[in-house]
Amino acid sequence: MTANELTTGDFTETDEPFSLFGTWLKDAEKSEVNDPNAVALATVDPDGLPNVRMVLLKGFDERGFVFYTNFESQKGRELLATRKAAMCFHWKSLRRQVRLRGPVEIVSDEEADEYFRSRPRGSRIGAWASKQSRPLESRFALEKAVAEFTARHAIGEIARPEYWSGFRIRPTSIEFWHDRPFRLHDRMEFRRPVPEGGWEKVRMYP
Repeated sequence: MTANELTTGDFTETDEPFSLFGTWLKDAEKSEVNDPNAVALATVDPDGLPNVRMVLLKGFDERGFVFYTNFESQKGRELLATRKAAMCFHWKSLRRQVRLRGPVEIVSDEEADEYFRSRPRGSRIGAWASKQSRPLESRFALEKAVAEFTARHAIGEIARPEYWSGFRIRPTSIEFWHDRPFRLHDRMEFRRPVPEGGWEKVRMYP
């Protein structure tokens, strides 16, 4: 069955959102050319002005949706200040979208260390060399910093910087959207008052 042949009952009969998201993500991994785990992440600055950028989802389970970043970056600072965020996945080839939002927590040091070790060596060095979201005087300055940290970590393991870790969004709402002809889309939202609560399922007008 193709994405366009997806029937309403295929996802509106689901009683919890995480298994459905897992199915849709696996479908995206088969159909999307690049980064099926790419997601728009929205945060808000101290003035209440929102910021949005693309990040990569690095894990999810019933606890929530995990991504990693530099805590000293713009998004890192905003997330630490508000502890709230929203995400939007859009898989154009499947004509599907998933939106979610909720409070944010920092992942454990063990989780962050395990993921950091799994990254390519160059990416680990980059986490040390890049002062993310801050002004860069020239490309040469960045390349020089990379060279310096590469020399410093010529052998052995590269430890995770203290300012680099992960965030987990613990959703209180997750909405699934599937394109249908004449804009009569299928749209289903799962809601709960707190991250520890049970889900209420609500079908929405498109």
